Amino acid sequence: MQKLQSNLLNMVLSLTIIALVAAAALGGMYLLTKEPIEKAKQEKQTAAINSVLPQIDGIRLAEPEVQEGYTIHRAYVGDSLAGAAVETSSNGFGGVIRLMVGFDTEGNIVNYEVLEHAETPGLGSHMGVWFKTDKNQQSIIGKNPAATKLIVSKDGGDVDAITAATISSRAFLSAVQSAYDAFMKPDTWSGASSLQPNAATEAESTDSEEVAANTNDPDSNTESYE
Repeated sequence: MQKLQSNLLNMVLSLTIIALVAAAALGGMYLLTKEPIEKAKQEKQTAAINSVLPQIDGIRLAEPEVQEGYTIHRAYVGDSLAGAAVETSSNGFGGVIRLMVGFDTEGNIVNYEVLEHAETPGLGSHMGVWFKTDKNQQSIIGKNPAATKLIVSKDGGDVDAITAATISSRAFLSAVQSAYDAFMKPDTWSGASSLQPNAATEAESTDSEEVAANTNDPDSNTESYE
């Protein structure tokens, strides 16, 4: 019996030491990678902002306006508003979709970039290019949500959904509409006094989305073929 106790104690001590060493290694790895990951994330965001803003010489960014659900990066030339890049999100088929959407002073969509998504490869993942493609009613570039219904055409809107990825398309368009609403909301407008010098220049399985989980609800969280 004494030998069994001794072996058990040794086993516990060994496992404890292994756990402590593993925790220390993971902690060290986190500290080593935290800064590069944050830097890469910031560089991606800066690149997305620059990509979606109107391409105007001398453009400057104001301090970002952080509101619940979105962040607005307004851009100015001198004291005149030139447009804005709005970071927004919505829930898609596979998870959260985060976008950076750019607008000119009239509210026309200049460009967009997908910052994050977990949609089905080959289906919802096409959002990065689908809504920029000038074919039929796919593209939203140059459209103004005040005049264009950012709803999929099968729901009575003006935009063609990604083939076989209706839920992803609905979520994408909802996020763009939210970005527009945030940009145009009167009490979110800010002056040029907080400009940042050079801020804009520096800087699913394939069939899983089609399986009907609730055929009685046309808006249920399942993708559908066109």
